[in-house]
Amino acid sequence: MTDDRTQEPERAPFPLTAYVQRLTERVRAFDQRRPLAWDLHVTGFFVTAAVIDYAGGGWRNIAHNTDVPGPLVLCLNLALTVPLLWRRTRPMTALATMVAAGVVNSWTGALLQAALVQLIVVCNVALRRPLKLLAAACALTIAPVVVGVARYPKGSWDQQIIPQVWAITLVALLGIAVRSRQEYTSSLVERARRLEVERDQQAQLAAAAERTRIAREMHDIIGHNLSVITGLADGGSYAAAKNPERAGQALEAIATTSRQALAELRRLLDVLREEAAPTAELAPQPALTDLDQLVDGVRAAGLPVRLALSGRPDSLVPGKELTVYRVVQEALTNTLKHAGPGACAAVDVTYGDDGVRVSVTDTGRGGRSPEPGAARGLTGMRERTSLYDGTLEAGPLPTPPGGWRVHLHLPKEPSP
Repeated sequence: MTDDRTQEPERAPFPLTAYVQRLTERVRAFDQRRPLAWDLHVTGFFVTAAVIDYAGGGWRNIAHNTDVPGPLVLCLNLALTVPLLWRRTRPMTALATMVAAGVVNSWTGALLQAALVQLIVVCNVALRRPLKLLAAACALTIAPVVVGVARYPKGSWDQQIIPQVWAITLVALLGIAVRSRQEYTSSLVERARRLEVERDQQAQLAAAAERTRIAREMHDIIGHNLSVITGLADGGSYAAAKNPERAGQALEAIATTSRQALAELRRLLDVLREEAAPTAELAPQPALTDLDQLVDGVRAAGLPVRLALSGRPDSLVPGKELTVYRVVQEALTNTLKHAGPGACAAVDVTYGDDGVRVSVTDTGRGGRSPEPGAARGLTGMRERTSLYDGTLEAGPLPTPPGGWRVHLHLPKEPSP
C-alpha cells in the first residue's frame, strides 16, 4: 500500500526570481562591506546622468523657460546630485542643499529631472532617522513644487501638487516598509541568538546536574563497598591464623563485593562517554527488592543488621525506590565506619497511608567525628529526599542506650 500523505517536494524558485535574489544579496553584501565605495558609485551614476542631460540639452524638452543660462543649469544639476554622497551620514543637510537648488530650479523654470534625486534622500531618512525628521523631510521636498506652481501656474493647483505629494508619500512609505522589514529580521536574528544562548545554558545546567548525580552515585557506591571490603579484610586478617576457612570466605566476599562495585562504576562511567558502545549492557538501578542483598553484604562485613518490612508496599516510582535504597546504604555505610566494635543496626521500612517511612538505627557511638566525604553523604541523602518533598533526620539517639538514627519520610503522591 502506498501512503497518500507524502509531502510534496519544495518548488524551486523561478530562474528570474533566483537571479534577482542573488543579485540583491551581492549588492547588499557589497554595500555592507564598502559603504563609501557604493555611495561613490551611486552618486557618480546620477551626476553623470545629470551632466549628460545638460550637455545634450534634453532638459529643454520639458522646461518652462529654455533661456536659463548654461552655467546655472550645470550648477543646479551638480547641486541636485552631488549631495547624494552624504545621504547616510548627514541626510537632512544633503536634502536641504537639494531643496535649495530645487527652489532655484523651479523659480527659473528649468525643471531639471535631477530634482527627482531628492526622493532617494527622503527614502534614506525614512530608513535611518526618526519619523519626525521624515515629516520635516517630506515638507521640505514639497517646497520646490509649491514654488514652481506659484511661478508657472498651468491648470489647477491640485493637478500639479497632488501627484508630487503622492510620489513623496509613496517613497516615504517604501522606506518605512523596508525599515520595518529590516528591524523584524534583526529581531528574529537576535531571538535566534538568544535561543542558542539559552539552549547552551540549559545544556550546561543539564550537564552540571548530571555530573552532580554521577558524583553522588559514585560516592554511595565507593563509600559503601569500600566500607564492606574494609570490614571483610579486618575480619579475614583476624581469622587467618585461627580459622583459615573463614579467612577464605572473607576473601571470596571481598572479591564479590569488588566485582559488584566495579560493575556499577563502569555503568556510571559509561554515562560520561560521548558515544556509548552499542553492545553495552546497562544494569537497572537498585530498588527496594535489592535491600536484602544490601543487608547481606553488610552482615558479611561483620555488622549484625535486622531488616523489617511492614505495611502494604505500594508501587513506588523508580526514583523513590532508589532514594530509599541509597539512604539505607549510606546509613549502614556510616555505621560500618563509625559505630565501633560490638554495634548492631536495624532497618525498618514502613508503608502507610502517608507514604513510606524508613528508620535506620544502630547501637554504636553517638558522637561521631566528621570525615572528608561525610558531609557529602549527608548532603546527597538530603538532596535525594528533597526531590520528592520528603524529610530526612539524622542525629544521635539519647543516652542511654545511645547510638545513631536516620529517619526518612517520603510522602505519598496525591491521586490524580
